[in-house]
Amino acid sequence: MNRARALWERVPAPAVDLVLVIAAAVDVWLNLLDDTRLGVALATLGCAALAFRRRFPLGVFLLTLPIALTQPVAVAPLAALFTLAERSRNRPLLGVCVALVAVANSTPWPLAGLTEVGRTMTLVTFVYSLATAAAPVLIAQLLQARRDLARRLVEIEEAREHERVLHAQAVLARERAQLAREMHDVVSHQVSLIAVQAGAMQVAAKDLDAKEAARTIRSLSVTTLDELRTMVTLLRASGGRATELTPQPTLADLHELVESSGTHAQLTGELPTTVGTPAQRALYRTVQEALTNVRKHAPGATARVELWQDGDDVGVTVANTPPTRPSLPLPGSQHGLVGLRERADILRGTLEAGPTTEGGYRVRLRIPLGAD
Repeated sequence: MNRARALWERVPAPAVDLVLVIAAAVDVWLNLLDDTRLGVALATLGCAALAFRRRFPLGVFLLTLPIALTQPVAVAPLAALFTLAERSRNRPLLGVCVALVAVANSTPWPLAGLTEVGRTMTLVTFVYSLATAAAPVLIAQLLQARRDLARRLVEIEEAREHERVLHAQAVLARERAQLAREMHDVVSHQVSLIAVQAGAMQVAAKDLDAKEAARTIRSLSVTTLDELRTMVTLLRASGGRATELTPQPTLADLHELVESSGTHAQLTGELPTTVGTPAQRALYRTVQEALTNVRKHAPGATARVELWQDGDDVGVTVANTPPTRPSLPLPGSQHGLVGLRERADILRGTLEAGPTTEGGYRVRLRIPLGAD
């Protein structure tokens, strides 16, 4: 059955229409009861109109309706009614069309012979014609429902496939988030401890080889920690647009950071170009975290960002005035300053943070100039 249907669908539509027009014309030629000029003209018009049944189904049906008046069971009006029912979802309209065909078939032609046919015969003919006209409508509606069902099944399958993809993405996101938590809570913490211990060993060691080995361990630990934090960020992004790697910030980016901080902040001071990359990153993150806290917890306050050098140490001080209006309760992780202190410890520096006597807040980072 499917093979026959596939072969039928390969037949061009114009060829099918041509065959239908010829079949309707042969049917009229063999069975037409009204051979007058008017009857022949109406029959010819109705048969020719079948070529346009796909574009104008209702109009073609109305043009074929006179054939049903002059012929008991005609191919043309039934074919036009089938096409209309296959394309229309207006069931009241289809019911009216079926009734019109039944009335036309049961009406004696010419009308002068109406008294010669009894009421009973007319009623029987009407019922028979009604059933005959309803058959192509029911078949067409069945085909329409079949197409709708097939389309619905395709939509359901696509929805299920989309749901499977979303479920797989959700599972992957959960696994990545769990892995990110493990790396952040366990691995990053352990590497931080290694870096701190290596720094302490570097300071306390007397042997030059031991001091150099401790410096190497601390340097590798710092690099590993930065890579771990980058990996945690990528894992938490779960494949979103935020997974693209971006250059790490340096002191050259401080001006843009201060200008785009959303606070009234001023940057002063300079640092030598010999400041190492890890130290520049620590200074940048300190300013970033401090300005973020000013924006969140001290609305309306002004801030001053000062870069300074004190002997062999460099640092930054971020101080803000008291807020001019109440702050909104915003959620926070409460880990920003903790992370800054860990970064400072790794670089053998110190971080001081606390309120000022004027009612503001100050964050001060000090790092050895040669920290790397």
